[in-house]
Amino acid sequence: MWKIAIIDDERQVLKGMKRAIPWDDLGAEWVGEALNGEDGLEMIRNTRPDIVITDLYMPVMSGMDMMEQLRKDGFQGKIIIFSGYSDFEHARLALRFQVSDYVSKPISLPTLKSILNKVIQELEEEEEKRVRQWELEFKMTLYEPFVEKEWVRSVAVGTLDHAYKDSTRLPPSYLYWQERKHVTIGIELIRDERARCLSVSDWNLFRFAVSNIACEVAHKLFPDTEYTELHSTRGLLIIHPGSEHLEQLEDKLEELGIRLNDSIVGYLKLMTRIGIGGVKDTWTKLSDSTEEAFRAMDQRALRVASAHEVYMYRENISSEPGNVALFPVKFSYKLATAIKVSQEVEAHQLVLEYIMEMKKQEGLSEGYVQMLGSELWGIITYSLYESGLVLDDLFTNDQIAKEISSLIVPDQLASWLMDKITKICNSRQWKGSSKHRQVVDFMTSYIHEHYADELTLADLSDKVFISRNHLSIIFKNITGETFNNYLTRVRIEKARELLMERNMLVYEVAERVGYKNIPYFSTLFKKITGMNPTELIKN
Repeated sequence: MWKIAIIDDERQVLKGMKRAIPWDDLGAEWVGEALNGEDGLEMIRNTRPDIVITDLYMPVMSGMDMMEQLRKDGFQGKIIIFSGYSDFEHARLALRFQVSDYVSKPISLPTLKSILNKVIQELEEEEEKRVRQWELEFKMTLYEPFVEKEWVRSVAVGTLDHAYKDSTRLPPSYLYWQERKHVTIGIELIRDERARCLSVSDWNLFRFAVSNIACEVAHKLFPDTEYTELHSTRGLLIIHPGSEHLEQLEDKLEELGIRLNDSIVGYLKLMTRIGIGGVKDTWTKLSDSTEEAFRAMDQRALRVASAHEVYMYRENISSEPGNVALFPVKFSYKLATAIKVSQEVEAHQLVLEYIMEMKKQEGLSEGYVQMLGSELWGIITYSLYESGLVLDDLFTNDQIAKEISSLIVPDQLASWLMDKITKICNSRQWKGSSKHRQVVDFMTSYIHEHYADELTLADLSDKVFISRNHLSIIFKNITGETFNNYLTRVRIEKARELLMERNMLVYEVAERVGYKNIPYFSTLFKKITGMNPTELIKN
């Protein structure tokens, strides 16, 4: 109900106004009245009406003085002036106090109703605007953690705008970066025969598992670390060491690289390659360490242990022909980002620049060109999957494999890639789902962080302001899975990791991932993994 207060020095006017206003039709209620500006001011301060109807000429305090004081107090309500004098000067002065209307007495009932309808419509529009603003601010608080994660990734790959590269623009959570040194460790999952059989959806779960393993292993040696995913098969640990001497630090980094390699192989049966970048004195040079980490892998620069694919970057090791970085991190990240937001022209330009750079190498073999095509297609495929588009409906795996096998020279590779990018960006499926991608990105990230909670689709529908039924359709269309199936797979994957650590009993693991009914948990576990929890532990 909209609250209306009336101030006039004539009692008959007050009574007549209260009788004449169609309260129910307007959805309004009377909250107070006064015979002069001073009493009116006190009454308004106590009742906080939405609309004030006031005369100008009153004893003790005039309507003009009362309005001036109200605005000084911060009163935001609407003010309508009903005066027995058509005084232009007073009307002009009243504009200073954001008056909604200035009407001469006497006033007809239709005119009164029309004025109040107009003012109430203004109030409703302002209220709707405030609600939208509140919803926007609320959504921003929900997305803030993801914005910070994107900031970390931009720093690590070198795409952060130059204007943000100073200490005053650091997010509050990362102010400690100013006092530390920094080094990155690149993690690349190797596409061996087993890995090539994995679906893109399975890759997503494995990457989630790798991030958990990497953070857990790293925290045992370096308390201050962050992890960020790059694209396709690559991830990155950002380490902020303490005051160790360089030799001691390098020994710890080598140990971390070996532990990462062993842990990922042991828990996930995925082969990995680890690269350790150079130590930097300032966070603005983190991207240099990232490029060095992956360059160390590509060049096989300095292998720290013969039984592990862990490589340490060294400045004095020269690059041999054919051993330059296959995919500079910044290029790969920019290409993935351009594909995600359907920037066809930018993606074409990135591909052309990259192929021109690769053509500078002498003696590129047919097999090398096809290997580049396969890896670049992997970057595109995974970046699209992250955004909710599975390419099976546009291109089959057999079709892509056949086309890649026909590529012989770099120019053919460039033409093939640009043709595929154009078809993807112009596809109805991509355009139709683009407006919902951000919502599903938020949902999947939220699931990965809160899988152990009592999580329902209704909970998330409240957070993204979309009805539960509509959200269910959006999620299924973009991910190819129902919300419950996706949540179950994430929980079971985490349960599998915990069981393989052999530190917890089956019922403890079940509760840790959100299941109180142990038989039901065991049934789901066997359905997804092919064995029950106790069989996994024994094996």
